[in-house]
Amino acid sequence: MKSGFTAIIGRPNVGKSTLLNQILGQKIVITTDKAQTTRKRIKGIYTTDKGQIVFVDTPGVHKPLNKLGEFLLDEAKVAVPDADLILFLVDGSEPAGKGDKWIAQNMLQTDIPVIIVMNKVDKVKKLEKVEENLITYKLLLEKNCPVVKISARTGRNIDTLLKNIYKYLPEGDLLYPEDVVTEESMRDVTEEVIREKILLNTSDEIPHSVAVKVDNYQETETIDRIYATIYCEQKSQKGILIGKGGSLLKKIGTEARIELEKIVEKKVFLSLEVKVDKDWRKKQSSLKNFGYEQEKNSR
Repeated sequence: MKSGFTAIIGRPNVGKSTLLNQILGQKIVITTDKAQTTRKRIKGIYTTDKGQIVFVDTPGVHKPLNKLGEFLLDEAKVAVPDADLILFLVDGSEPAGKGDKWIAQNMLQTDIPVIIVMNKVDKVKKLEKVEENLITYKLLLEKNCPVVKISARTGRNIDTLLKNIYKYLPEGDLLYPEDVVTEESMRDVTEEVIREKILLNTSDEIPHSVAVKVDNYQETETIDRIYATIYCEQKSQKGILIGKGGSLLKKIGTEARIELEKIVEKKVFLSLEVKVDKDWRKKQSSLKNFGYEQEKNSR
């Protein structure tokens, strides 16, 4: 039996979270087309009769502009040394860019095996174009790495990818009980689901300026009562998030509640309020309060 850790590394919006959700067959990571959707390392645990793959989904790697950005980069960096295998996920519909080059130079100069995973190949009609793009990614790495071409959105070639991953994992017993798919608590999941609905319903700087904190989570057999606060950086952003007559906040709350009810399979009462924490992305104390603080060990 094989078991081990597989880190998913790539620049923003290449489909890391979509891939993990596709493999697990359920949504454990929020996905949008906005950068910085994933802010923390999230473990997704895939178990079959062959063994167990513990995927570590990481934030998209980009140049940090504030303390939150530094945390996001650290979250990705910390996942690498402890991994048994690295999936270098790239956008196969376009050639390598500066972000991919930075990742290759700063995070993939390691003895840990790397698989180049070309996502979004379903977007390219000409096979020659995919091959041309692949060469640009291979040139970034000094070692010869296996390549798997996939579509995380449709599930194309995911079976091939999983077979390749198992080849590189060490022999070993299960690291988690076989029915566990994530370490995330319902508080964590709730905060992420609310943040996803904010990302989907707002634009400009709002998505990046928002943090969500569950203040109280009361669980019963028939209903979960959740009280959460949305934090933003400016008073003007608070007005936008609430909307005219509270319309946008109500929409965000309704969409989040419906999704949470599917997850917990019972009724959910969700209460949301909005507060201002000025320039929280630059303040260590606020980052700590919102859970954006580096853990000692990714495992």
